[in-house]
Amino acid sequence: MFSFKYDYSEGAHPSILSALAQVNDEQTDGYGEDQFCAEAVNLIQKQMGKKCFVNFLSGGTQANLTLISHALRQHQAVISADTGHIFTNEAGAIEAQGHKVIACPATADGKLTVAAIESAVNSHNRAPHLVQPKLVYISQTTELGTVYNRKELEDISLFCREAGLYLYIDGARLAMALAVEESGLTMADYARLSDAFTAGGTKNGALFGEAMIIPNAEIARDFLYSVKQNGGLLAKGRVLGIQFMEMFREDLYVELARHANSMGVLLRDELVKLGYKTQVDSPTNIHFVLLPDKKLEVLKKNFGFLPTAKPDKEHTYVRLVTSWATTKEDVMKFVDAVAKGS
Repeated sequence: MFSFKYDYSEGAHPSILSALAQVNDEQTDGYGEDQFCAEAVNLIQKQMGKKCFVNFLSGGTQANLTLISHALRQHQAVISADTGHIFTNEAGAIEAQGHKVIACPATADGKLTVAAIESAVNSHNRAPHLVQPKLVYISQTTELGTVYNRKELEDISLFCREAGLYLYIDGARLAMALAVEESGLTMADYARLSDAFTAGGTKNGALFGEAMIIPNAEIARDFLYSVKQNGGLLAKGRVLGIQFMEMFREDLYVELARHANSMGVLLRDELVKLGYKTQVDSPTNIHFVLLPDKKLEVLKKNFGFLPTAKPDKEHTYVRLVTSWATTKEDVMKFVDAVAKGS
C-alpha cells in the first residue's frame, strides 16, 4: 500500500533526524531559549533580509488559532476564502476562541481576491451590531495547490493596508510556493507584504513544526503570552529549533519542496496523458484528478488517496499529494495501475 493522501505520511528527512541525534545528549535551556532555536531564528531572518519576531510552534492549527486570537480583539473577525483551512478543516478552532470567520467565495483555483475581501468589509459596516473585519487569512499554497503570484499578493497586501486590515499568510506549504519560481516571491517578499506568516515544516520533511514569523511589531508584542496560554510553548523547544536550523542552514527547505512539486507535476502530467481531467492547474505537489468510480475501487486496494468532489454518479475527484520522499517509481506504479483498462 502506498499513500498519496498527505505530504506528512513519512517521518522526517534523514538529515533532520541526524541533526536531532547528534545533539541528543547535550543539555540546553527550555522553552525555545536554547542556542539551536536562536540559530534557526538567525537563519530565517537572513532569508528575509531583516530582523523580526520568529517563534516555533508544533502544528498548523495551533499556529493559526494562536496568531489570530492574539491579533484580534473580542469583537473582531477574520476574512477567509470558503476553501480556507481555518474555515473547513480546523474544527471551529477560531470560533472557539470567540472570533467569527467570514467566509468568502474562492475563485475556481482556490484564491481569495481583493474584490471578495472588499465585499466582506462592506457587508459588515453596521457598527456596533456586526462583527468588525480586522484580519485577512490566506494560505500559500492554497488548499487546491495553487499559488498566489507577486501581483496577486501585492494587490491584497495594498488593500489590507489601506483598509486597516492585518494580512496573515498560512504557510503550511510555503516551501512548495517558494519552489515555484514563476510566482516571483521570496521569503523577503512575504515579510514585506504581510503582518504575519508561517513557514511550515510538518508538510515539508520535518517531524513536526511551524515557524511563526511576525513582521508587524504591534502583533509581535506579548505574543509569547498567547503561545503559553494556548499550550504551545514546548519545554523541549530545542526539538523545533534543531529541525528549522537544519532546513534553513543551506537550501534544504526549498530543495525538499522542489522535489515534492516535481513528483506532483509528473503524476499530473502522466494522468493527463492518459486522458484524465484535473480540477485546477496546480504547479505544486497537490492535484485533484477526476477518475471513474469503478477504477477507484480497484486502485484503493493498493493506494491511498482522498475522494473530494463528485460531479456525477460515475466519477469522483480524488486528491493526490506527493512529498519530499515520493519517488518516480512510486508515481509510475500509480500511473501504470490507472492505465490498466484505460
